[in-house]
Amino acid sequence: MCNTPTYYDLGKATKDVFNKGYGIRMVKIDLRIKSCSGVEFSTSGHAYANTGKVSGNIETKYKVYNYGLTFTQKWNTDNTLGTEISLENKLAEGLKLTFDTLFLWNTGKKNGKLKASFKNGLFQSWNSHHFYSTG
Repeated sequence: MCNTPTYYDLGKATKDVFNKGYGIRMVKIDLRIKSCSGVEFSTSGHAYANTGKVSGNIETKYKVYNYGLTFTQKWNTDNTLGTEISLENKLAEGLKLTFDTLFLWNTGKKNGKLKASFKNGLFQSWNSHHFYSTG
């Protein structure tokens, strides 16, 4: 069963309206929620009254703890869809493998990266490999 947020947590979000750089003639919204099944949703949007520009995005994140997998999907108002699949601490302790893709709906351009990083107490290394791009 999901826990409801405490009153202090709700008050903190209200105080952030005045402390997080919201400008005059701009409307900004940030929403984050986590379902009982562990899926995290976050969305944000900006609207500027002086230019009329509106932008926004939505992100969904799901973790499969038994397998060390994290699935993240991001979509924004520029019609860009990004997907990231991460595997962490399953093949070796401290090893993180990430498959990152980007798809632009308007142009059909696709991009992908395979990233690997390894960290432990004595050694830290990272590597990133760009493996495909079309457009």
